[in-house]
Amino acid sequence: MLKLSERMLMAAKMVRSGKIAADIGTDHAYLPAWLVLNNICPSALACDVRKGPLDNARKTVELYGIENKITLRLSDGFDEISPNEAQDFIMCGMGGTLMEELVSRTHWLKDESKRLIVQPQSHSEDIRRFFVRNGFEILFEDACTDGGKLYCAMAAEYTGKIIEKPISYIYSGKLSECRKPEARLMLENTASRLKTKLDAAKNHGTAEDAEYLEKVITELEATINEMQTDG
Repeated sequence: MLKLSERMLMAAKMVRSGKIAADIGTDHAYLPAWLVLNNICPSALACDVRKGPLDNARKTVELYGIENKITLRLSDGFDEISPNEAQDFIMCGMGGTLMEELVSRTHWLKDESKRLIVQPQSHSEDIRRFFVRNGFEILFEDACTDGGKLYCAMAAEYTGKIIEKPISYIYSGKLSECRKPEARLMLENTASRLKTKLDAAKNHGTAEDAEYLEKVITELEATINEMQTDG
């Protein structure tokens, strides 16, 4: 049976049972294949911007005999996907900045019936900021360690409501509600990274930048101190 890496499994578990999923940037199509093989999704789309990864995806689909359940699609992000082809959309293996770009140009994702599941490799604050400013609610987040590296994943749905959040929210999101030690460690690493940026801002940046970072770090450290973990 097909096994997923810890980081991909974390994202796969956020897909709703019975929904059609689309994996954006699918590479070998392991994730959509796993969803179909485990009867979570009746069918799925495996999409990638390059032909090479789609050739790899085709081999996976043929290996497990699920050609009738997986649609392979050459697509730059969501560009070649029709709005009604899927309900749950997964993006793994790319940075939060690219995720923001792909989602922001796909207006039909502003639909309460759809779910976005994202696992940013970097700059998770960019996709969180987009969600907050554009009426998407982050439902929950998770964290794990895979290959010695920390990863987070989040599920978000469109509500149309733009709700004011704490200044540090784009850096912490719902990780503060995750009871795993990995979630706390991720936030500690984020606070450390922001302290480095703060030092640079004090030496070479503006007073405004430094003040903003100080506020974020103060809030973030308070959040970390309040977190309870099960590990």
